[in-house]
Amino acid sequence: MTILYSRILAILIQIPKGKVVTYKQVAELVGTSPRVVGNLIHRNPDPVKYPCHRVVKSDGSLASGYAFGGPVTQRRKLQKEGVIFHNNKIDLELYLYY
Repeated sequence: MTILYSRILAILIQIPKGKVVTYKQVAELVGTSPRVVGNLIHRNPDPVKYPCHRVVKSDGSLASGYAFGGPVTQRRKLQKEGVIFHNNKIDLELYLYY
């Protein structure tokens, strides 16, 4: 596991239930691009320990490639945590962690 990947996982573990962060935010925190963050999260070794379902696009929508059941499963997980969607997007003003 690379240092970059370890830093990304360390951020994921901090996101509380009912909150989200964006790929861009994670990328800025670790000094890489949002695409790299998405690629590394796609290989998450333990999605329970590292809740990657709490990472969303900068416009509040879900990425189509959620690796652990697709966007329908990701949405269901977020809704179970109390996150509300409007027109298939999350209100980042309400649910953004950082």
